Amino acid sequence: MPRRGTRSAAYAPQRPLSAEPRGCDSPGCAAAGEFRAPRSRQALDEYLWFCLPHVREYNAAWDFYRGMSAGEIEGHLRQDTAWQRPTWPLGRLGGQSRFDPEALRDPLGALHGTPLHEARRRRQAEAAARAGGLPAVPPPELRAALDVLGLDWPLEQPALRARYKELAKRLHPDANGGDRGAEEQLKDVNRAYSLVRARLGAAAARARAAGAEAAAS
Repeated sequence: MPRRGTRSAAYAPQRPLSAEPRGCDSPGCAAAGEFRAPRSRQALDEYLWFCLPHVREYNAAWDFYRGMSAGEIEGHLRQDTAWQRPTWPLGRLGGQSRFDPEALRDPLGALHGTPLHEARRRRQAEAAARAGGLPAVPPPELRAALDVLGLDWPLEQPALRARYKELAKRLHPDANGGDRGAEEQLKDVNRAYSLVRARLGAAAARARAAGAEAAAS
């Protein structure tokens, strides 16, 4: 039994699986055929058996692409790059079906805070802004308020409320030992929140009115 970790030497005899030893397949050679080589390009799983000098000679003369045209060689190389499996142009499979947004639904919030989640949130906010007649960029009168709240535009009511609760809890006098600076910041936050909430509320009312009008027509 070979020792663990040993490697076979180069050109170690492979020996055919037949019970009786066979001779070298090179014409006129009486030596034992102990080394195999593929019979042809079309029969790579069928073997010729040679002695060591003749298998070296056979391998040195072996040319897989011998007799093939340039086009046949290129086609074979292309098949090799895909492991001889069929391929299709990118986007051909499934390209005609519409993408189902439900595939990206995240009810457990596992993607919250990731770039994918933020991009989805922004698309939803932009759609809501368009439905409510809000501009694509923040109105000048809201820019300072958004800076105070640390929020981006477009914006939805749930995100505004969540941010306000966070800031109010952080800046509340009870949480800051009666610090006057925190109290003044909280006043700024309250004013900013009221201004942005009123603007978003008016947009939501316009969207509901437009929906009701379209349903009635």
